[in-house]
Amino acid sequence: MRDAGGGGARARPGGAVLIAAVTVAVAAVLASLPSWLPRAVVALRVAIFARVNGEEGVPIPGDLVGADRFREVYSHPAADGRSAGAPLSDLFWYWLAPGPHVHQEHLEPGDRYEEVARATRRILARPKGEAAALAERCASRVLNEHGPGLARLRDLMMPVWAEFSYELVFGEPCPRHARDLIVANADDVITALKCCGLRHMDRRDRLTGYLLDRLGDVRHPLPESLTKQEQAFYLQGTFFNTAVVQMSEAMAHLLMAIAQHPDVQRRLAGDPADDAYLDRVIEESMRRYPLFGIAHRITSADIAVDERTTLPAGSVLCFNYPEFHATGFDDPDRFDPGRWERIAVRDANHIPFGVTANRPCPARGVAPVAMRAVTRETLRRFALASSAAHTRSLPNRGPCLLAPRGAPARRAGGRLVLLRLRDGWEDVWRSLVQLVCGTYMVLDARRQRLAAAYFENPRTAGEEG
Repeated sequence: MRDAGGGGARARPGGAVLIAAVTVAVAAVLASLPSWLPRAVVALRVAIFARVNGEEGVPIPGDLVGADRFREVYSHPAADGRSAGAPLSDLFWYWLAPGPHVHQEHLEPGDRYEEVARATRRILARPKGEAAALAERCASRVLNEHGPGLARLRDLMMPVWAEFSYELVFGEPCPRHARDLIVANADDVITALKCCGLRHMDRRDRLTGYLLDRLGDVRHPLPESLTKQEQAFYLQGTFFNTAVVQMSEAMAHLLMAIAQHPDVQRRLAGDPADDAYLDRVIEESMRRYPLFGIAHRITSADIAVDERTTLPAGSVLCFNYPEFHATGFDDPDRFDPGRWERIAVRDANHIPFGVTANRPCPARGVAPVAMRAVTRETLRRFALASSAAHTRSLPNRGPCLLAPRGAPARRAGGRLVLLRLRDGWEDVWRSLVQLVCGTYMVLDARRQRLAAAYFENPRTAGEEG
């Protein structure tokens, strides 16, 4: 006799197959997220930025100006405007507040810019040997605090350059509480710039207050045309924002490249006195991962590019460093220090510190020798390995495994696989954070109009943020 309830108790084979297929499909989609979602979110974020700020810039290299005229246009006397007249400036001023109106990079050409630039050159003026010794001391003090294991290279390097900048400015070793203030400020600036978090003005204000109290201790005269508060803003923006951030980023890129190219690392560690090779590694790192993405300038007069093309006064020129650094090189995406044995830097599309005729980086003399010293001190202590993504923007801050130099070699294959997986999944979450924070900040910057409001009424300059 048939069980009346038996037929209903049996699972339908077709239903089980469907459930299994859906489960596999969902799992496949989830597993694939790191390979496509971050790129899609970045594209959306770029589209939002362009929609809010407008397509105002002339891309160089581009249809109007090719790579062959990049230096010529960049060096033109009329490519001298910095912030006035470009809505894009509102966003940079927003990220750099407080005090973007006296930040050296954002001052308009004129007497104030010249006075501030002279003050910066005086503070940075150190013999190369002295600068290298200072960088080595700072690196040694900071690296003494770190053992082997996983590190974020940008985080590892930031205290080094905080101490380095402090001693350049004040002429004495950096106290720990001052270093903490500088690192908190610089980390907040770069985190906001990369849209990985919102600004924390309390961290920035604490450093401003500290600098106001220390103005009388600065080794060299500060610009007299600036008020006391503006002098503190100048020090904060030039030395404790830009210098610390850019040098930390430069070192993170350099050490990540070394970590991911064992042959390069073996040669550097095996012959620490080979400065020529290390210089080529540094050049290649700065070519492949330039610190600047886009440098914008506003033309103060017409610029005749050729017989057919004239850039009118008021144009916003967007100089694309990564694209310029990739043009004219064989296999430009490959990290190859050896290319600089065959190519002279002065003849290549390579301007890591800008062009001499248009606001070159004031640290272009001291930065390479200091980077060399810090690299040697790092490699003297640690062997580096990393499988994390290495991009120019470096939002992951450079995850890297540090092992004691000279210790018995241990296979790191499994840890590198896990590091790569972890980095990929972090990128999924990070891209969503960047979308939310970036959208909020670009809209808030547009609302506040810091640069535009300043040029409409310069007396309100101290009220930003």
